[in-house]
Amino acid sequence: MNTYSINDISIGLTESFQTEITASMMKQFRDITGDINPLHNDHDYALRKSYPDNVVYGMLTASFLSTLAGVYLPGEKSLIREVTTKFVKPVYVGDRLTVSGEVTEVNREFNIFVMKVCITNQHGEKVLRGKMQMGVLE
Repeated sequence: MNTYSINDISIGLTESFQTEITASMMKQFRDITGDINPLHNDHDYALRKSYPDNVVYGMLTASFLSTLAGVYLPGEKSLIREVTTKFVKPVYVGDRLTVSGEVTEVNREFNIFVMKVCITNQHGEKVLRGKMQMGVLE
């Protein structure tokens, strides 16, 4: 776990990590949220809607932004203040995702920074993009 302080953070600083989406993650997300939408849970339904397989929950994909902030940038001292995302392409079980963030603004007076975030799949295709405003606890 990283322990960046606001003085360690500068424009252009980047962090990233990889994760693979599993069927177990889908089940756990469904169990936690109660979201039983057939696009995520019924293979035949997904096929009828022109998807090759069940689509991973968008919010499951976006949840890895919490890991980016809480473990990598800034890490231990993180306080997520705002998240904006756009879901660009569907994600499927078995996809290997790269979650990355790049600092675009820093305000040391208020101990906050903004980072551009992006999640890509194993083919280098962007599946999520957005930005996060982060507080840094001192």
